[in-house]
Amino acid sequence: MKKLLYRKLFVDYMSFFILALIISTLIIWIFQAVNFLDIMIEDGREYNVYINYALLNFPKIFSKLLPLVLFFSIYFILTRYEQNNELIIFWNFGVSKIQFTNFILKLSIILLLVQIFLMNIVVPKSLDKARSFLSNSNIDFVGSFIKPKRFNDTIKGVTIYSEKNDEDDFLYNLYIKKNINNGFELTYAKKGIFTKKNSLPVLILYDGETTRNVNQKFTKFNFSKSDFLLANLNANTVTHRKTQQMDTIDILLCISRLYNLKTITLFNNTKKQIINCSTDNKLALLKELYKRLIVPFYIPILTLTPYILIFTSKENSNYSKIKLFVFLIGVLIIIFSEGIIRFVSEELSENIFILFSPFFIFILFYSSFISRLYSKT
Repeated sequence: MKKLLYRKLFVDYMSFFILALIISTLIIWIFQAVNFLDIMIEDGREYNVYINYALLNFPKIFSKLLPLVLFFSIYFILTRYEQNNELIIFWNFGVSKIQFTNFILKLSIILLLVQIFLMNIVVPKSLDKARSFLSNSNIDFVGSFIKPKRFNDTIKGVTIYSEKNDEDDFLYNLYIKKNINNGFELTYAKKGIFTKKNSLPVLILYDGETTRNVNQKFTKFNFSKSDFLLANLNANTVTHRKTQQMDTIDILLCISRLYNLKTITLFNNTKKQIINCSTDNKLALLKELYKRLIVPFYIPILTLTPYILIFTSKENSNYSKIKLFVFLIGVLIIIFSEGIIRFVSEELSENIFILFSPFFIFILFYSSFISRLYSKT
């Protein structure tokens, strides 16, 4: 009978947790995807790039929401069990509160490992893949991204201004500034239109002139028609690899190099070149390592927090206040786990408290639980 009770509890926990996590992730992802769409339109990116980029950002949102949704799910199910008098069934069939508590801790260890896997493998890989989609994609200039009466600097090193456009996508009174080696090139045209020649983007200009400044020497020429090639130009979108897109192994290796941690022999590969591995990036590397390896260890604490409610019942006149108090504790733990990252220092010795804080809090929580549970038996 105990197995059936635990199985029902497990199904209730996980079904509500998974459903709530997917729905909340989808809601936030949709809002974020709308913002990505604006960026893609401004950059003139193709829609397949937008779709892949948006989808690859889904794991990041999923892993970010997991601790919060997990706490809320356990809190909700426990309070529902109490309201429906279902917890009494556990006690009547010989399930002790210590066994009841240890069950959720075993489940939290599994979710802890899942979160570590997501944060250290899935999320960095997906973000790096999203970045590569941007850096390797072409800009779809045929779908006009030029907005009239605005200085459009979507293309790196090029600024385009157009006074107006018409229904046929023609641009009028165009001013184009292009940065070149040791100077710049300024072009004016009465009319222009984006098109493609041999699958390459081209801006065809009509009736204009170009002024070129190279090493403080000016040259000027007029044209009735001119092709402004855009094939070798890139967008201003940041496509270099960020710290959050690095492999965890690379971060550990980089930190061991920067701090001369000779005791770390597992990652002692001095020949490997690591992007973003510099003294200026020390703090960012340590913060990223904290998010990936330390924050997940707050999950057992968050799963244990709602279990404070098993020490009381709904008949207690202060039960509503206790529920609110427990909920606020869980929220504060989440805020603490994310907020303490601001105190991460470049000096490793100053991060000892931050490093061991989840373990210290868990031991304090669990020992107080055990002592109170034994005192009631």
